[in-house]
Amino acid sequence: MSAQQILLVEGEADRGLYEALCQSWAITAEVKVSTPRDAGHRHNTKQAILQVLPQYLLQLNDGQIQRLGVVMDADSATHGGGFARTLAALAPVLAPHGYQPAPVNPPPGQPAPGLLFAHNDGLHPVGAWFMPNNADEGMVEDWIKACLHPNEHELMAHAQTAINQIPGGPKFKPLHRTKAEVATWLAWQAKPEHGLYHAAQPGLLNEQAPDLVAFRSWLERVFPG
Repeated sequence: MSAQQILLVEGEADRGLYEALCQSWAITAEVKVSTPRDAGHRHNTKQAILQVLPQYLLQLNDGQIQRLGVVMDADSATHGGGFARTLAALAPVLAPHGYQPAPVNPPPGQPAPGLLFAHNDGLHPVGAWFMPNNADEGMVEDWIKACLHPNEHELMAHAQTAINQIPGGPKFKPLHRTKAEVATWLAWQAKPEHGLYHAAQPGLLNEQAPDLVAFRSWLERVFPG
């Protein structure tokens, strides 16, 4: 078996979804979806990814692992996130290890592809994807909403209406609205679930959705079969 291939993600909910997607799309079975806690960090967060990433970059350099991809939420610019700030936080972690962004230009009208950071000494590039689409604010739940199968649009709209009608108003913060919408939508499926991995079951996502196609294509570039 070749050296390990790692997809580093923010937390357990993300791990479940990306494992299910990799399995559904037959991404090479050697990809291990990992969180910061797997590397010994106390927390699973975006900041924790940045703190444990140097460990993985050293392992790439000495051949302990072969390929590496990172998925992080862009989050809200109002709360210190956004695509530009997330990229600005990641790039300086990669640069000292010889990785620089490789330009990837999408066709006109197509979603922004995930990033590849090329190595100056010929190692495999490090991939980076900022949810939802490498351009906008948001999180993985926004990606799920953008990739819904057309048959699910009505149910999602009903979930949004139900949240609008919560007696006394929602208890969650406004920035968690999308999380609540997706959790409600999942709770109303034939097999009610709240885990994000459940969104990967057949028929819930549109395999032709531009954002889904772009994310799958990025995974296949980072982890070619």
